[in-house]
Amino acid sequence: MRKIKLATVLALATAMVVGLTACGGSGSTASTGSSDAAAEEETAEEGGEEAAAADASGLKITLVMSQRDEFLSSLEAGAKKKAEELGVNLITQDANQDESKQIQYVQAAAADGQKVIIVNPINPSACQSIIDAAGDMSVVFVNRVPDDVSVLTDKAVYVGSDEHTSGKFQGDFLANYFKEKGQTDIKYILLRGIEGQTSTTLRSESVLKALADNGINATETYAKSCLYDRTEALNQMTNILADASKEFDCIISNNDSMALGAIEACNTAGRTIDFPIVGIDATADGRQAIKDGTLAMSVFQDPNGQGGGSVQAAVNLANGEALNANTDFEIDEETGHILWVPFEEVTPENVEEYENR
Repeated sequence: MRKIKLATVLALATAMVVGLTACGGSGSTASTGSSDAAAEEETAEEGGEEAAAADASGLKITLVMSQRDEFLSSLEAGAKKKAEELGVNLITQDANQDESKQIQYVQAAAADGQKVIIVNPINPSACQSIIDAAGDMSVVFVNRVPDDVSVLTDKAVYVGSDEHTSGKFQGDFLANYFKEKGQTDIKYILLRGIEGQTSTTLRSESVLKALADNGINATETYAKSCLYDRTEALNQMTNILADASKEFDCIISNNDSMALGAIEACNTAGRTIDFPIVGIDATADGRQAIKDGTLAMSVFQDPNGQGGGSVQAAVNLANGEALNANTDFEIDEETGHILWVPFEEVTPENVEEYENR
């Protein structure tokens, strides 16, 4: 993954007090070699799961959100669900896109004696300042990977999805769509997320790379940040549609919210959606648009997997266990400090499978 120089370390703000109890331990799973091995093994596995939950019981962890949109709210809900299952005392805070406030929440958790904190960073290029503010606490970054992954260590890890693959799913889908039409030259509109964020950069780069790798000559008609925001995308697409000179064959969006804004603009302008619009996240509204036939496809980013995975990773760090212990997720081979939650393609053919994910 590409490394970007860290931003200047933020000035640490006055700590904010958060209170509740904290404790923790480590557990094990038993096995037996008796004649009733199968039954005893099943009992031992159940006991192991109960022990793992008991290990986390009473452990206090703060989750600091950067903001709350549809996806991040689902991520937060997934974290709360996993915390409840494990008996973790999870405290959630919303920094509301204020980096200094995010640092304050980290400092407050450290002053409270917490062992580990989960942070959805506002600025992925300033993750070292969060690590510094955490002091002796371990840190689990979730959803937004640090721009410079060299800041990740045994005590500072990342749980999320590989953004290189999100755009690839979009690009492969579009390439197949246009190849079936016998078309290899296309014009596209790209609705980008927040500039400077790794997710925006990699989603944009990977979709265009996938198109090129599939032999599609893609020419940009329009590409601009819409801040991952539906209303911003609606406004920009309204202006584009009013300009007859802007021809395009598809709309590529870095997330579902902006794709839905584009769909709304087309509907308002009376523009028939006879071209593919693709998104990322497979949110509830995004899935409905796929069913309605207005969104061609999306890429499922698992909010429960990321939220729940970040809580499990935090418990693992607190208990001195492997990062991926008690999960089905893989550790990044290159860094050893990233827990990957896979992206998945969502199309009209399989959208129903994601209703309860």
